[in-house]
Amino acid sequence: MRILGIDPGLQTTGFGVIDADGPRLAYVASGTIKTSGVAVGDLPARLKILFDGIREVSARYQPQCAAVEIVFVNVNPQSTLLLGQARGAALTALVSTDLPVSEYTALQMKKAIVGHGHASKDQIQAMVQRLLNLPGVPGKDAADALGLAIMHAHASVSFEAMSRSTTLTRRQHALFKGSRTY
Repeated sequence: MRILGIDPGLQTTGFGVIDADGPRLAYVASGTIKTSGVAVGDLPARLKILFDGIREVSARYQPQCAAVEIVFVNVNPQSTLLLGQARGAALTALVSTDLPVSEYTALQMKKAIVGHGHASKDQIQAMVQRLLNLPGVPGKDAADALGLAIMHAHASVSFEAMSRSTTLTRRQHALFKGSRTY
């Protein structure tokens, strides 16, 4: 299964693509989509760059599913609203290509990748490098996106086992410790 992870951000959105075959994970690609070439106040243009960039990544790597980070409320409500709009552009780009999308919190991803929910960016980068056997440390945003994809690869095994043992539909049973699947 090919999985696309997305770490949304208004200035920099990270993406990571992995192949999962049971417990075996293989790195495919990762990087960032940056909106720094557009004026800070031009929100529609920034959202279009994110939308187009995610659609391009999806078209290029042909994932079968996607995992996106759930936004948490920051101290600054304005920043939270802007991040939510970037996340909305990312989700819209993914569902417009008919990808099933699962959502996980940063805490869930950190716990799954590093072992505790308060891991630093450096710890996430190091563990993603180890888990995917990468020659170098990925960038912070790309590492978060790869971490989401890795977490989804492991969580999807649980989702499949649950679907085999119950009559609930995927949408109902996929509420896995606060995550969402559509």
